[in-house]
Amino acid sequence: MPLTPLDIHNKEFKRAFRGYDEDEVNEFLDQVIKDYEALIRENKELMQQAQALQEKLDHFANIEESLSKTIIVAQEAADEVKTNSKKEAELIIREAQKNADRIINESLVKSGKVALEIEELKKQAAVYRTRFRTLLEAQLELLNGDSWDVLEGKTGTEE
Repeated sequence: MPLTPLDIHNKEFKRAFRGYDEDEVNEFLDQVIKDYEALIRENKELMQQAQALQEKLDHFANIEESLSKTIIVAQEAADEVKTNSKKEAELIIREAQKNADRIINESLVKSGKVALEIEELKKQAAVYRTRFRTLLEAQLELLNGDSWDVLEGKTGTEE
């Protein structure tokens, strides 16, 4: 058990022949008591400071651990968002490619139909032109024919 200032104060020494000066010893003990009390107070203050610093250190260690966990969770969330975004982008691209292929195929089918219609219209136009030419030629032949002369009162000898 450590020595206390009270123990030093209450310490009694035996008297011996040719001993030390009692007043000098008492003054020295008083000085030792004062110094010892000061050391005890200082030690107590240092212990309190050490405890306060340890509490702060524990607090900051907890904050550091929380921040580390938060950073890990944020990183995982960011990675998950990135992965999901990539998957969604790939899905959108595939869907767009499907739509583009569908539109291209529909356009090819429509252009094929239009080409067929154009060919059919060209054939019909050729047939119409041929018929119209035939009709015009027949009409010209009628106009150039003798039957108009009869209507106009002309005979074949008058010209």
